[in-house]
Amino acid sequence: MRPRIQFRRLDGIVLLDKPAGMSSNTALQVARRLFRAEKGGHTGSLDPLATGLLPLCFGEATKIAGLLLGSAKAYDAEIRLGNTTDTDDADGVVLRERPVPAFSDEQLQAALASLTGTIRQRAPIYSALKQGGEPLYAKARRGEAIEAPEREVLVQSIEVLGREDAHLSLRVTCGSGTYIRSIARDLGELLGCGAHVTALRRLWVEPFMAPKMIGLDALRVVAESGDEAALMAWLLPIEQGLSQFARVDLDAAQAARFCLGQRLRDPAWPVGLVVVHGEHGQPLGLGQVEEGGRLGPQRRFNL
Repeated sequence: MRPRIQFRRLDGIVLLDKPAGMSSNTALQVARRLFRAEKGGHTGSLDPLATGLLPLCFGEATKIAGLLLGSAKAYDAEIRLGNTTDTDDADGVVLRERPVPAFSDEQLQAALASLTGTIRQRAPIYSALKQGGEPLYAKARRGEAIEAPEREVLVQSIEVLGREDAHLSLRVTCGSGTYIRSIARDLGELLGCGAHVTALRRLWVEPFMAPKMIGLDALRVVAESGDEAALMAWLLPIEQGLSQFARVDLDAAQAARFCLGQRLRDPAWPVGLVVVHGEHGQPLGLGQVEEGGRLGPQRRFNL
């Protein structure tokens, strides 16, 4: 019988390299047990088929998970032309097969250009988007008729990395809420043959642009070695997830007022969402600075 895990208070971020064939929540729970963290969350699901960067937030870092969820991201995707599936990826059932027509690089670029910029995108039927309080994938698995919603998303760029027969390799940089499976599906329709994703890897999530990731197998080896220092080396401080925001430093008296939820004012402070630090450099929380330098607390960290 395995000994019961003694969970503990733990605050920070882990840059997990999620393995293929596992849901994001399962990966989170495995990592949380290895760290023995009481509280954890992830910053936006990766499909089971997908691999790559999945930032995990433990403890107080869960308070910034929403900010990371809304950040820009980049993916490498392998796409097969000619087959449409019900999930828009290789895990699904093939719904239709069509021959792949001959098309030039210029025609491919024109199709990709129409999928770039601020576009309206229809989510896959098998997705975590909720309708009536329930994920679409749950309705789809029951065989219910689903009208997947369209949303406005931002696709900054789509780069062709390779092209061979019915296979394309793409690199996509995009904003929050973008489905790479939808890009593959819509590209296939623009080319007249259908398409689906066969492999997907998330490369980075802002502000982790060159992430040093660890996989679950490697993490398990470190955790089971009993080397606590080596394990904690993979736990990043919460402020590393906030490096894209301006910083405001407070003295002791100001910090005490901020922690009590009081407003402060300094015309020199930058307007917008800021990370507030105390006199010793410790992050106190997030604040919103209005015109004129009026700072209002938004979220307090209990570190």
